Amino acid sequence: MAKDVIIALDFAGAEQALAFLDKFEGVARKPFVKIGMELFYAAGSELVREIKARGHKIFLDLKLHDIPNTVGKAMAVLSGLDVDMCNLHAAGGSVMMRAALEGLTRADGSRPLLIAVTQLTSTSEQLMREELLIDRPIDETVMLYAENAARSGLDGVVCSPLEAGKVHSACGENFLTVTPGIRFADSAKGDQVRVTTPADARSLGSDYIVVGRPVTAAADPVAAYARCVKDFLGEEI
Repeated sequence: MAKDVIIALDFAGAEQALAFLDKFEGVARKPFVKIGMELFYAAGSELVREIKARGHKIFLDLKLHDIPNTVGKAMAVLSGLDVDMCNLHAAGGSVMMRAALEGLTRADGSRPLLIAVTQLTSTSEQLMREELLIDRPIDETVMLYAENAARSGLDGVVCSPLEAGKVHSACGENFLTVTPGIRFADSAKGDQVRVTTPADARSLGSDYIVVGRPVTAAADPVAAYARCVKDFLGEEI
């Protein structure tokens, strides 16, 4: 099964994102990158195509969550951008997830990987109880959402590294776990609650790790990326 380190391009616009990627010119291993809502809303599909043309794999992280018909049509549009992975909220339910999968699949049967968000890594059980009125433990909720995603035909879920092993046990080893909330041991946690290091994520069963500020805000981003790849994959860039 493929594993990789994904860098979150959490920048306000195209100029900053491309300037960051310029630092990786000459690096043999082109980083797999994540384009989230902030950057996509600022720069749109043109930036997606530019980054793809530079040879980067792209996780388009827009977390769709709407009625099934709307999500299906939106996914059909996104499939034309030639991204490698996109996502939605599992909380939208199985009908929405199946509609998304249908919309994402091209006429030739090919499609990007489709994964579902279970619970955001900024979510705590206290927040779930007090604001969402969900009284079940967070790991039980994550497992239910993951199983629903698997039954709906999705490729995997976004979850905490702390939940990756349980997701594999419930949904199979080939069901992908894409895990944000990654920090080096000597990094600040920021607004993430459920976090771990790249090496620990590997041992916990993560298939892809998503790393943002520890790389993008580093004094030497290429060295920080190399550290992530070494710690998670045991490889040199």
